[in-house]
Amino acid sequence: MAFFLSKFLLFLIRPLVWVITMMIYALFSQNKRRKRKSLIFAIVLLYFFSNKFILGQVAYWYEAKQPVSAHYDIGLLLGGFSGYNTETNSLKAQFTGDRLAQTIRLYHEGKIDRILMSGGSGSFLEKGPPEAVYTAEYLKALKIPDSVVIIEKESRNTKENFKYAAEILKGLHKTDPKILVITSAWHIPRTKLLAEKQGFKNIDFYPTNSLKDNYSFEDYLLPQASAINGWELLLKEWVGYIMTWIGLT
Repeated sequence: MAFFLSKFLLFLIRPLVWVITMMIYALFSQNKRRKRKSLIFAIVLLYFFSNKFILGQVAYWYEAKQPVSAHYDIGLLLGGFSGYNTETNSLKAQFTGDRLAQTIRLYHEGKIDRILMSGGSGSFLEKGPPEAVYTAEYLKALKIPDSVVIIEKESRNTKENFKYAAEILKGLHKTDPKILVITSAWHIPRTKLLAEKQGFKNIDFYPTNSLKDNYSFEDYLLPQASAINGWELLLKEWVGYIMTWIGLT
């Protein structure tokens, strides 16, 4: 039930849901003054949330920076960066696929010794094996040795990522391994809080696929769908952070 409620809440906080709600209210309202105000408010909301420059400035304030240390025993790759392609029976990278790309680069550069891929299924409808399983197959196809890759396939969210990863790390019988968590830059503040609550120590965080960007002239003025998607991610993280901070997740 909690899993379902969390998905429903994520639907409600989407900026487009707010915009459409205000437009529907303006369409059916019998009060002309409220109709006009609702329509104006909907337009202002749509422009604000579709402005890439505004999104980038907020992301610059919120997102994590690169860690200092150069070597780690474990690279903990958090799931949520891919789907399963049923036509090719293989990994299909999504918006946050930079998590996987950076993990592979860090391994080949010798900055992480082993990869702990943590991710089950976080979807109601998507069919296929757990994300950790088909990611491990993808890494094997890239000639990364099986001995390097550790899979955790039960987790459905970030809290469970750390819960099950901690159990696996205890089973490795290595005293206090140095861990680098690899995830999206906007996801790291909440991830840090969850890691602290799970008792993780000797841990750093590597940010990927930042919402910050280099801007062109149209980014300051023209609406962009990618900005709306970015706001959805940020709002989700802020709500998640608050819920974690007050102890509800």
